[in-house]
Amino acid sequence: MIIPALNEAARIERTIASARSPLVLETIVADGSSSDATAELARAAGASVVVGTRGRAYQMNAAARVATGDVLLFLHADTTLPPEFAPAIAAAIAAGSVGGRFDVQIDSAQRATAVVAAFMNLRSRLSGIFTGDQAMFVRRSVFEVMGGFAPVPLMEDLDFARRLGRRGPVAALRQRVRTSGRRWESRGVTRTVLLMWSLRAAFYLGVDPHELARRYRQVG
Repeated sequence: MIIPALNEAARIERTIASARSPLVLETIVADGSSSDATAELARAAGASVVVGTRGRAYQMNAAARVATGDVLLFLHADTTLPPEFAPAIAAAIAAGSVGGRFDVQIDSAQRATAVVAAFMNLRSRLSGIFTGDQAMFVRRSVFEVMGGFAPVPLMEDLDFARRLGRRGPVAALRQRVRTSGRRWESRGVTRTVLLMWSLRAAFYLGVDPHELARRYRQVG
């Protein structure tokens, strides 16, 4: 279990609690040098902590280097897992999948986010492409052959999902993770959807992820 985090003191304990299972050998919080109590709270909750360069790709790769499990699950710090997550992953791996992801539910009072989540799940199932919000998992051996996540500041999840699909069957689990709706609530649902669509389109057209990260920060 690898949880990339940056200033997530308000959420990290709940996320770690959702990741507990007899099948989980270790939980590693990959902290991007938080300025709050994220690292201290993670340790108190039973996780080990790796502190390193800020950026999800860099953080997850750093934690993966010290992880010992045969399967790696990457869980965003603002996302919680369903109770049956571990047996579902084990079954998918046993059936021959090289990795996979979960369906997602957005934790928000805004009704439109339910439509967004439904579209994300359908699009992911049809295209085989998924995002970090969907709790990605992968066989460690495959992760290593792939070279881990590309060292880019944005779209590392889409790049990883695309490359993973070339390695073999990818499981689309129907159990739902719950991810925070703060991104949609702060920017507005329509604005956020249009922003992410435009960034992903630019990514698929070959725009440098560093430029995409600059555009993403500009929006605020």
